[in-house]
Amino acid sequence: MVVIREGREKSLLRHHPWVFSGAIESGAQQAGVQEVRSAQGRFLAWGWYDESSHIPLRLLSFNEAEKVDSAWWRNTVRQAVMRRRAFFNPESDTNTFRIIHGEADFLPGVAADIYARVIRIIISARVAWEFRKDIVAELQDLLHPDYIVLSTDPSFCGIEKMKEITENYPENAVVEDIVVRESGIKYSVLPGSGQKSGFFCDQRENRLRVERYVKDAAVLDMCCYTGAFSLHALRGGAKFVDSVDASKDALASLQKNLALNPDLNTSRLRSEKADMFDYLRSMSRNKYDVIILDPPKLAKTSKALEEAKKGYKELNRSAMEKIRSGGILVTCSCSGALSREDFRTVLSWAAKDAGVEAQVLETLGQAEDHPVRLAFPESEYLKVFILKIIK
Repeated sequence: MVVIREGREKSLLRHHPWVFSGAIESGAQQAGVQEVRSAQGRFLAWGWYDESSHIPLRLLSFNEAEKVDSAWWRNTVRQAVMRRRAFFNPESDTNTFRIIHGEADFLPGVAADIYARVIRIIISARVAWEFRKDIVAELQDLLHPDYIVLSTDPSFCGIEKMKEITENYPENAVVEDIVVRESGIKYSVLPGSGQKSGFFCDQRENRLRVERYVKDAAVLDMCCYTGAFSLHALRGGAKFVDSVDASKDALASLQKNLALNPDLNTSRLRSEKADMFDYLRSMSRNKYDVIILDPPKLAKTSKALEEAKKGYKELNRSAMEKIRSGGILVTCSCSGALSREDFRTVLSWAAKDAGVEAQVLETLGQAEDHPVRLAFPESEYLKVFILKIIK
């Protein structure tokens, strides 16, 4: 049994799934599912207690009568998939999407994406690693994929004391490039390679929104990764697109994706390997009508937040200074530790230092297959503002 310190149970009563060591009066001797009670003995939840995790107590169920075991994990996986059953339409122009979104789907430390007939799973918590075989088994029984690629998340392995491991199910699966569709555009994806799951389904709706702003525009896609925003800009009628990323491998994947979509007049796209800060500082003024900023996560933890704010401010200040007057800045943050309100404040600081006015045209977030759980505000990790910059 785990006992919560007196006065520290408020977040548990709100069903927030994370409990840190400062709120724990006493814990268990070994890792496992534990009954969680208040200092007065009141049942609060069932949780996974593990002193080796950077979050020692992760709450799983708030139903005292429920038994949290392998069957619970399998059933919770099934429910997460069934909530997305509308996506499983063979006639759809999209066949890549998220089917498990971690704590937002009541499954801590698990993310799973569909790539056509393949499933990609990323494990970022020790508890999910412990039950990974149950997760895999349920997805196999439910969806019958060609194969599943499961990896631990390198960005969490250190703090979770996990090894960087990739497992294939079945073990002898031949993992190779597959072609997927999103909003009618084709992409080549190698499951298990690249950043995170290999493709960012969370920006799907935002990429469609960007098409509205790029007709006959000069576009910069900064941190383009494998080019999804760039391809949508081409489809939207951009005059030209400059796609910039620090990763040589990402730009090589972009070239593959261009070859898959020759109808998008891909000759209008130029790619360049460069650091995002260096490129924005050195680029010419008034070259671009639209700038898309989609940097990697700058604040991986709350401890890194203040330094990350400086980075976001510098990126956006440079973009605001260099964009043409009346231009459109599409700026994103995928740092869960940075709230939407704080990101908006950072953008206001950037506008002040750049000597410009900025109007918010649209406030966007992650696609609906990445739901936000109200009891877990950290699940709203993606923040996107579409701004008009006035000089």
